Amino acid sequence: MARTAPLQEPRLRGRRWWSEIGWRHVVGVVMIAICVLPLLYVLSASLNPGGTLTGSNELFRTFSLQNYVDLWPRQFGSWALNSLLVSGVTAIGTVLMGGAAAYAFSRFRFRGRRAGLTTLLLVQMFPQMLAFVALFLLLLSLNEVFPAIGLNTQLGLICVYLGGALGVNTFLMYGFFNTVPRELDEAAKIDGATHAQIFWTIILRLVAPILAVVGLLSFIGSYGEFIIARVVLQRPERFTLALGLYNWAADERNARWGLFAAGAVLAAIPVVLLFLFLQRYIVGGLTAGSVKG
Repeated sequence: MARTAPLQEPRLRGRRWWSEIGWRHVVGVVMIAICVLPLLYVLSASLNPGGTLTGSNELFRTFSLQNYVDLWPRQFGSWALNSLLVSGVTAIGTVLMGGAAAYAFSRFRFRGRRAGLTTLLLVQMFPQMLAFVALFLLLLSLNEVFPAIGLNTQLGLICVYLGGALGVNTFLMYGFFNTVPRELDEAAKIDGATHAQIFWTIILRLVAPILAVVGLLSFIGSYGEFIIARVVLQRPERFTLALGLYNWAADERNARWGLFAAGAVLAAIPVVLLFLFLQRYIVGGLTAGSVKG
């Protein structure tokens, strides 16, 4: 029998093309411009040795790396290390704490389980910055007892961040943990595995996508956080990048905007690299948890 040629869908033209497809291209181009133009403006300002915002209106009018050279004598390197330390430890701690809590809520049945999940979710409705006065007084009191986690310490800031690590993260992990079949746990128990061995050797490997997503979100959140860090850290050598860059731009009359823009460009590199490294996990980690609650 002669094969019949597949029917081709009629091509859209004119008004119908604009109503169904064309407007999407327009929206896409507008959104790309909205996202890309500010990035180009910051990059252009960082390459302008004049250091003023009004002088950077013409994109890439001048090209100079002087602002990048001037960053290092101004404690930029130490601020970057402080930010990476605080954000990295916070991300790891958030993943471990959230994973342990999600595993307990997903695998165990105990009194107050549903109420605990609901409470964790409701608590996150109140931003942590609302308690900055209480946090300041608490860390000030800890200075007299245990100075290592008191005021003006990175460890104290990490503890504050980890205090709000549960909540949405646990709820997100809980949905993902429920997608892992319980038969795996039962088979491991028959072989003599404990809950700790099941958690560390089996479950964590299967839920790697959600761990990557939570770790990335936690890293980004603590990397750019300003209010809590401003309350806890008071000495310039202890500053994170958010605090250091703010001090450069705090005085509107004497601020070196070119230096600020150069610091902002370099500060974005670790986040971009981490995002690219974890990109393959992000889509699966954000969507798979909604399959089974």
